[in-house]
Amino acid sequence: MNRLLGVRGLGGLIRSLGHGPISAAAIGCIGLACCLPLAAAQAAGLPTFQQVRASHLPSDFTLLDRDGQPLQTLRRDPRVRRLPWVTLDEVSPALRTAIVLSEDQRFWQHSGIDWQGVAASAWSNLWNERTRGASTLTMQLAGLLDERGARPAGGRSWSQKATQAWAARQLEARWRKTEILEAYLNHVPFRGELVGLPALSQTLFGKHPSGLDAQESAIAAALVRGPNARADAVARRACQVLTLQQRPCAGIDLVVTQALARKGGPALGEQRAPHLARLLMAQAPADAPSVRSTLDGHLQRLAQETLQRHLLELAHRQVDDGAVIVIDNARGEVLAWVGGSGTLSQAAQVDAVLALRQPGSTLKPFVYGLAFERRLLTPASLLQDEPVQLPTGAGLYIPQNYDRRFRGWVSVRTALGNSLNVPAVRAGAMLGADALAEGLRGFGLALKEPGGFYGPGLALGSAEVTLRDLSNAYRALANGGRWSPLRWQVGDAQGGAGGGHRSAMSPAAAHLVTDILADNAARALSFGLHSALATRGFAAVKTGTSKDMRDNWCIGYTDRYTVGVWVGNASGSPMHDVSGVAGAAPVWASLVQALHRERPSRAPGLPPGVHQQRIHFEASAGASMVDADRLERFIAGTEQATWRLDAAAMSGTAARPGRAIVSPQEGAIFALDPDIPPRAQRVTLRSQAIRPGQSGQPVQPELEWWLDGRRLALGAQHDWLPMPGRHVLSLRQRGRVLDELRFEVRGASLTPCQARTPCAASAGPSPAPSRGP
Repeated sequence: MNRLLGVRGLGGLIRSLGHGPISAAAIGCIGLACCLPLAAAQAAGLPTFQQVRASHLPSDFTLLDRDGQPLQTLRRDPRVRRLPWVTLDEVSPALRTAIVLSEDQRFWQHSGIDWQGVAASAWSNLWNERTRGASTLTMQLAGLLDERGARPAGGRSWSQKATQAWAARQLEARWRKTEILEAYLNHVPFRGELVGLPALSQTLFGKHPSGLDAQESAIAAALVRGPNARADAVARRACQVLTLQQRPCAGIDLVVTQALARKGGPALGEQRAPHLARLLMAQAPADAPSVRSTLDGHLQRLAQETLQRHLLELAHRQVDDGAVIVIDNARGEVLAWVGGSGTLSQAAQVDAVLALRQPGSTLKPFVYGLAFERRLLTPASLLQDEPVQLPTGAGLYIPQNYDRRFRGWVSVRTALGNSLNVPAVRAGAMLGADALAEGLRGFGLALKEPGGFYGPGLALGSAEVTLRDLSNAYRALANGGRWSPLRWQVGDAQGGAGGGHRSAMSPAAAHLVTDILADNAARALSFGLHSALATRGFAAVKTGTSKDMRDNWCIGYTDRYTVGVWVGNASGSPMHDVSGVAGAAPVWASLVQALHRERPSRAPGLPPGVHQQRIHFEASAGASMVDADRLERFIAGTEQATWRLDAAAMSGTAARPGRAIVSPQEGAIFALDPDIPPRAQRVTLRSQAIRPGQSGQPVQPELEWWLDGRRLALGAQHDWLPMPGRHVLSLRQRGRVLDELRFEVRGASLTPCQARTPCAASAGPSPAPSRGP
């Protein structure tokens, strides 16, 4: 026996130090004393509990709202799953009991080394019985805290075990028992990639550690001993833990099977802002577990739910995606950022707040505002809403209104309020494409190309912008033309969208635009008096729809907030008959109503340099019914009491001497856009018998339109569906040719040409006309 102890006893003693005490205390002391200097040196650098907790780095990144509450969690480290630290008070009593019974039954009594357990383990090792570990929770924690103490594949050496034991004694001397157990539960590895109780609890049981019951706690304790054991082995060990508590094991096999079959998912809790969370995670330091955003948690939930509810109502109109941004006007803080429709979308990863899209008519306020500032126009100025042909590099650009109707001479207030396209193009032409592009850049709209690239279509939104930048441009209007960057992270003094504060437009010009956008009567022709744009308090708002109904916008501001909404499809596929009023406006209106439920929005007062004057439109001006006498606002020095047109303007399209065909013109080139429905690209054939604003009925009988030698239509005017190719058009009366001309229609893909006319070369699409409201 003595010889056996001499040869094998010390080895068994030392082996047991990694998992428990020893029967021969004297021999244990000798073995431990051999490595005390080394162990003391290695354990001297033990961290404090506060240091350990502060250095805990979750594998997930958490986005917090402005009040510090979690809004979104994203996976950052794909190698390990480690969730935020939980305190001992946040762990169920059942789990605390199961871990102690399974791993260290005398945890609350010993001081780091359980000598009774060491003795039992050494005795078992001595007689080659089944190995019984004697490593306490404190010793295990010491190994977890020191990477050098991590258990190697071949087991720990006697020096490593001695170091672990010594470190455990030091931990017990410096830490409280509750701190040791808390740190252990947050560091212990479980199954596969799962590290710490929070990750195990959520992944295997789909709940917070505070909700674990007795059976789930027993399974967790069993996995500490055998992290990757088979289900039957885990069930047996869990049953042993339950038996120690005098609890039944009925159904434990099924619970184990279900738990081990579960797949990991996002962290528990709200998942409300994935797109902003990804943006901030990319910008945050690698060791930052969370970032506090400027988002208002309540408003973020409301915006997300409102958008999803409305998109469900539009599902039958081929609408899948949408986005919302809400901004505090004064501080520039983003209060809500909804980058998509979530599960309703097939492109949930796309952040539609940052996606480039054609803004349609939402650029018109800036066109008119810049014209006001340069004193080219006033809200009372009259512009002609009639077909116009503007030459571009790809052919003639012929803007159309959303409803295919033209209203003759209208004031700028009526033109902007009703989102008429032709007057906006005329206003843009007054500015010039390059000057307009430069003005838009001043509002933070980062156009990729110079103004000449977009041509006349820039006034109708042919350039691409993001919802974020466009909404901030509207916020600049709300702030009297003063632009500043947005902020979406608490403590970010510089803002998140680059640039500093600057004046993008004079306060007087911005006020005129605001006054028109808030005038419900001014938009009555197109929207009526009871549309979603009519709010209880002050709100300036504009809708827009891009070509082929691919993008639908509603952006507006109150005295405190700017709200931007986009509705469409991330794939770029068109919606089915969805305008700004039906698509984005209801979401905008719901949010504005909620934002001002307690206090209605108040209209701004007149800024310096803006005067009011009563105006009169003379009947000869041919203004629409809306343009009656009224009190109008002007930039000082541009006031005018009476508005009329001279005879030349009233004559409409100037007659060409000796020609009976007014439109199209000789040699005209029309460029078809493949993205716009053909019915929206009809070419108007007009004779001298028709004047702008008239009904279109023939003044002279028996007028005939002939195209390429075939009779096309009767009457003085006809809307023709163009076909690619070179064409010969003639106007005849009683067999006599009154006029004849040649023109060309170009398209991206040509149809077979008629045998008697040569084919035209393919050309690119023309600037895309806005779809209006």
